[in-house]
Amino acid sequence: MKAVTKARFRTERVESSELELEEKLMSVDRVTKVVKGGRRLRFRALMIVGDGNGHVGVGLAKATGVPEAIRKAAAMGRRQMVAVSVVNETIPHEALAKYGASLVLLKPAPPGRGMIASNTVRTVLQLAGISNIVSKSLGSQNRINVARATMLALASLRLVEQAAARHGSGLVSPEVDDATE
Repeated sequence: MKAVTKARFRTERVESSELELEEKLMSVDRVTKVVKGGRRLRFRALMIVGDGNGHVGVGLAKATGVPEAIRKAAAMGRRQMVAVSVVNETIPHEALAKYGASLVLLKPAPPGRGMIASNTVRTVLQLAGISNIVSKSLGSQNRINVARATMLALASLRLVEQAAARHGSGLVSPEVDDATE
């Protein structure tokens, strides 16, 4: 399985104004830039935004004050929300994604298995509404790169019907069978 490094198809952007969103602050870091007169101090915030029902986004922003950085990161997360394929509180198939030096592997799990994931991956998956999954974070443990790699993996997921139509097989998901009867 080859790692996804960028979204290969058009990801559907979600209008966040109609959703009840939950925000989770992952980190606030103090960053400095050395300029001619000395150092310029700023704060960087990483925020995960989701509704727990298949929509999630990651925002990263800098500002001179912590509250302003958090507000800007939350707004960025709302703008970058994507729809995630969630089937029976898990994902439809395996996904492997790479962002920078971070590599994230997501595997579906049966109901009741729970979530086996690192802190950053766990937060993104919880806000997406996924509760049964097994994941492995490889390479760099940088929170920003791990969060973005997880978002790439979630954006690369396809529904069973989409995969069957693409490959020309006659597979039909269980939900579709029940609806036709």
